[in-house]
Parts: sequence; C-alpha cells; structure tokens
Amino acid sequence: MNVTGVFYHESFSKRSYLTVGTRLRDFPKAFREFEGYQNFRLIESPDVDEELVLQVHTRDLLDGVKLDSFCSTAWRSAGGVVKAMEMVYSEELRNAFVYIGAGGHHSGRDYFWGYCCFNDVVLGTRNLRNRFGDVKVAVIDTDAHHGDGTRELTKNDPLFLHYCICPTSYESRDGLKVDVSYFTTNYNRAVRGFDEYAGNFDPDIVVWYFGHDTHQGDYGDLGLTVRDYVEHARIIKEIAEKYADGKLAVVLGGGSISSIAKESSLAIIRELLK
Repeated sequence: MNVTGVFYHESFSKRSYLTVGTRLRDFPKAFREFEGYQNFRLIESPDVDEELVLQVHTRDLLDGVKLDSFCSTAWRSAGGVVKAMEMVYSEELRNAFVYIGAGGHHSGRDYFWGYCCFNDVVLGTRNLRNRFGDVKVAVIDTDAHHGDGTRELTKNDPLFLHYCICPTSYESRDGLKVDVSYFTTNYNRAVRGFDEYAGNFDPDIVVWYFGHDTHQGDYGDLGLTVRDYVEHARIIKEIAEKYADGKLAVVLGGGSISSIAKESSLAIIRELLK
C-alpha cells in the first residue's frame, strides 16, 4: 500500500521526553498541512503489550519504568514503534514516521536511562520475529548519543545490523555492529556510508532512529540543520528502496526544542510521502 503512516498520541504533547510536554506542543495541529495528501494516514499509537516487553526486558526494569514519572508515555511510545514496524513490514504501509513521548535506544535488558524507558526498536524487532520468523532488521541511529541499549540487546544477533553515528569508532568482525565517529567523519558522508553495510546485509526492513538533538542550538549540537535531515531522509529512503523494497520506519529520538521538532519531523514526513 502506497501510504505513509504517522504514529502519534496526544499524551506525547502533554508529557514528552526531556521537555515535559513542550517539545511536541505544536501537535497534532501541525499535521493539518497534510490534509490534502491522499497517502497520509495519522494513526494513534497503541499501548505496548507487557508480555512483549518481558521478552526483551527484565521484570525489574518493567517495574522501574512503572515507578518513573518521566516514563508515563513509554507504553504508547513503544507501542507506536512496534505497530509501525509491523504495518510497514506487512505492507499495510509503505513507510512510517513514529512520534514518541519517551525514548528507547538507551534502554538495555535490565537498565534504562537518558529518558529512554523501553527499547522500542528492539521490541518492534521481537514482535516481527514472533509473527513472521527470522526478519532481518537494519537500523541507522543518528541521535547525538550512542545507542548503548540497542547495542547491548542485539550484540549477538546475526539478523540485526546496528549502524550508529556517534562519538566513537567501532566495527565488529562480522560488520553488523558499527559505530562511525562524527568527530572524524563528515556527518553526511557517514549517513551515505550506511549504504555499503545495508547492501552487504540485505535487510527485510530499515529503521532510522532519528534525533534532532544534533541540530544547531539543540543540546547535542553537531551543527546540523533541517536541510541536512532532508538529505538524510532522501539517502536512507533510497537505501530502503534498494535493499528492503522501500520498507522504512523512522523513529523520533532525542531533541528538546519544539520549533526544531516540528520543522524537522514534518520535513522528513514530506520526503516519506513522495
């Protein structure tokens, strides 16, 4: 189906990530610009299933998330990612953009930090494999910080490519766990470098963990702009089309400034709709 799904829940604009509500203050009204698009579909993010959470995380982590007020949106956040990955993989959607209230990539099996509660992308991967078998997932993480939780949970997974643009440099022997340092490599060149690894891996679905914390003036400022994000969207969308039949889910990661959240996410959605 030639439809772009955008996953959102109103709670994300009331209590969201680092900014406790203000990051997504312009939503859902910001979606009005897409009212004339026949291939735009706004979908309410559902709660994630606790049984699925316990396939990835420990009971202690689940109980800790329940007690943490900053994680009040974690169930809807992870649930949206799980549902988006499933609908894209099963071709109910061509691609998707997923808004979140609580992040995911700093959440490991038995720990969570950095306002990340449940590891949404790993939960989405587990759900796909429960339903469809040995699905190969390729993730490019362009949040300003290393996706340590995702790496810990997938370090021995031969069906999971984790390509992280972050402060460090690393490559596993099998070429499936890769860190590209933005201190030593041009950022846009690093994004283009995902192509080679994805081509060698031949994924069934591509996931882009996108953080606008890299934007000029945001807390992880790497000097990037919305123009850069549009270029990244074009590159990653093309990679998904080349190797995964266009199956691409974009997951919102870090960032705190509402104007950047609005401008950058809507710009990426426009690219997905093309």
